[in-house]
Amino acid sequence: MVGFSDNIRGALLMVGAMCAYTVNDAFMKLVLADIPLFQAILFRGIGAVICLAIMCKLLGQLRFNLSRRDWMLVLLRTLGEIGGTFFFLTALFHMPIANVSAILQALPLAVSLAAAVFLGEALGWRRLTAICVGFAGVLLIIQPGGADFSLFSFYALAAVACVTLRDVVVRRMSVTVPSVFVALVAAVGVTLMGGVGSAFVDLAPFTQRSAFLLFGATGFLIFGYVFSVTAMRAGEIAFVAPFRYAGLLVALILGIVVFDEWPNLLTLIGAFIVVATGLFTLYREAKLRIRTKPIPDQRR
Repeated sequence: MVGFSDNIRGALLMVGAMCAYTVNDAFMKLVLADIPLFQAILFRGIGAVICLAIMCKLLGQLRFNLSRRDWMLVLLRTLGEIGGTFFFLTALFHMPIANVSAILQALPLAVSLAAAVFLGEALGWRRLTAICVGFAGVLLIIQPGGADFSLFSFYALAAVACVTLRDVVVRRMSVTVPSVFVALVAAVGVTLMGGVGSAFVDLAPFTQRSAFLLFGATGFLIFGYVFSVTAMRAGEIAFVAPFRYAGLLVALILGIVVFDEWPNLLTLIGAFIVVATGLFTLYREAKLRIRTKPIPDQRR
């Protein structure tokens, strides 16, 4: 990406990461029609663990000498990752991919609210209003009592809760804890969950189709993680983070082209509201960080 500024390069990488993650979701939605959930999680996880272990080694982040407090936080984050994976993939199999992705876009709102409630972080009336409006948008997507309502919408909400726990816990970790190592531990935890769950279900034989789909899911998951880590290192977080919403557009396109799933008008309106309020929340948080950041710490 020669000739691009750090922020533009970071934004392009974040778009690439969200595209890769969403294509991974599509592969997983397809493969879950052929093999059990836990079997898919297990074999996809093996590839992810191998990749992250190599990344840790290359980046010099394979460290086990963390403090007891940081280990507890890493393990708590891993539990959030495990729950988020299970609930998200279950919802993904039973719901349109665009609807699940739209609900997941409420994550910045949920993280801001959780940080205020549990970590005592400041939450002004503007962001609080945006959070309330954003969750109203989520209700438009879920449409309780409507013709398109599914109980698995609550699985998607449970995934948001688990991922919120994961992201809030990170804010309490020491800055010296390697980020890729944290992801590796989480990947190991998710893979172990897949292994334990597989022991209680009848495993399905791999066909050429299911093997191809699972290989594709693993590959795009790895690319997504590499791109997202590189994106956050390449540009400023305040500039790069909003581009995560590109995943919703990809999910809408894949839902129509691959799964013949057409979101209704209320879902689209709800998705727009969630994205708009999420962008506003990210903007306000970035502005607050700029105001409170000490002058000597302004260098990167």
